Order: sequence, then C-alpha cells, then structure tokens
Amino acid sequence: MVQLKTDTSMAAMRETGRVVARLLDAVRKAAAIGVSLRELDEVARGVLREAGATSPFLNYRPHFAPTPFPAVICASVNDAIVHGIPTDRRLRDGDLVSIDAGALLDGWAGDSAISFTVGSARPADTRLVETAFEALEAGIAAAVVGNRIGDIAHAIGTVCRTAGYGIPEGFGGHGIGRSMHEDPGVPNEGRPGRGMPLRHGMVLAIEPMLIGSGKDAFHADRDGWTLRTSDGSRAAHAEHTVAITNDGPRILTAP
Repeated sequence: MVQLKTDTSMAAMRETGRVVARLLDAVRKAAAIGVSLRELDEVARGVLREAGATSPFLNYRPHFAPTPFPAVICASVNDAIVHGIPTDRRLRDGDLVSIDAGALLDGWAGDSAISFTVGSARPADTRLVETAFEALEAGIAAAVVGNRIGDIAHAIGTVCRTAGYGIPEGFGGHGIGRSMHEDPGVPNEGRPGRGMPLRHGMVLAIEPMLIGSGKDAFHADRDGWTLRTSDGSRAAHAEHTVAITNDGPRILTAP
C-alpha cells in the first residue's frame, strides 16, 4: 500500500536527505587511490554519527540475502552493479565506483547513490556515468502529478537504451518513507501511461542502473549480495529520493 506523505513529513524527509547528501559527498572526497572500501564505510559511519542518524542498510536482510548487510554503504566497483559489500579491497587508478547510501533520522528514511571514477577516467566510463545521471534527471522530470509510474520508467529506459546501455531487469526504484523500501516499485524501463498514477505526497527513490556493454545479463556474486554484469563490463548507478508535489518534483537528497 502506498503511503502519501504530508507536507510536514516531506519537510522532515528533506532533513534526512541532507544527511545522505553530506555522507555521499564525504565518501566521494575520501575515495582516493589506495583507500579501502571498508575505510569509505567508516567515513560514512562518521557522518551518520555526527548527524544523530542511523543506517537503514546496516543489518538489512531482504528475502534474497543469505546474511544481513554488514555495512552502511553499498560500494560497487567496476563490474559490480549494486549491493557491493565494503571490503579491504583498495581503490586503484581508473576504478569506476558506485556508492549507494541511506540514513534514518527522526523516523524518516533517505536513499541516494552516485557513481564516479577514481584517478584517471576511461572515456567510456565517463560517458557511462554521465548517462546514468542523465537517466536519473529524465526520470525525475517525469515524476509529476498526473503522470504514472510507467512514465518515469519510460523516461529512464529511453535514455539508457538510446545510449546503447543494458538495464538489469527486476531491479529499480521504490517508494520510501518510514521504511527504506515501500510501495510502489519504480522500474527502469516500461511503457508510458501505464501503472500507478502519481499524486502529491508520494515519495520515490528513483535509481537507474546501467550496464556498459549494452547487454542486460547479470548474476549474484558468491557473497549473495553483490550483483555483477555477466560479461564483466562496467556498470553505473545513480539515485535520488524525490517527492511528488503539486509544484513539481522535489529532490530530497540534493546537496
């Protein structure tokens, strides 16, 4: 069931979103050659502590997971699409990194993701990351009262497919509020004019995921969490928490 938020609730979610934005900014600045993914997770934990917030990721265990998630960020590198577990792996020059993070503050959740290259970027990776954010912008632009979920999905999918990228089926955005994952689901590809109508007070996490080779195939790693491209190609991920309002979409996790 979709829970519509009041204007007061959306304002509270904006405060949570500010924490997520600060967290991602701090992790991005700390992500240098030689830094471990576990060290990036420690940076994120520090931001949450300072804000008096907690993590909706830590110890989260959805139906597909063999174990609770052990960190406060997902750190997905190169061929990892999403859900990468921070380990002692150290960043290398040219790594393409996607960081997905959330926060819980005063009972409200926020969720956002960025992708970037550490050190020297490959032109193909730069284009992949730029397209992920273009797809996110297109999805947000379609998130207006009177449109439908399918309009968001179509906008994202059109950008991805036009650029020649693959889309992992079955993984996409979601409603968000008191919990990190709520109804409705927000696919990254679909038909316009279909699905649930968008109403003032809906809050959605919109999150394109792109596979660089143009193929859609992926598989779960042995850790049971990390999703990887089946052909070893690189992937990118971008996400914002967005409120649907009568005045247009409001990005709650904007810096």
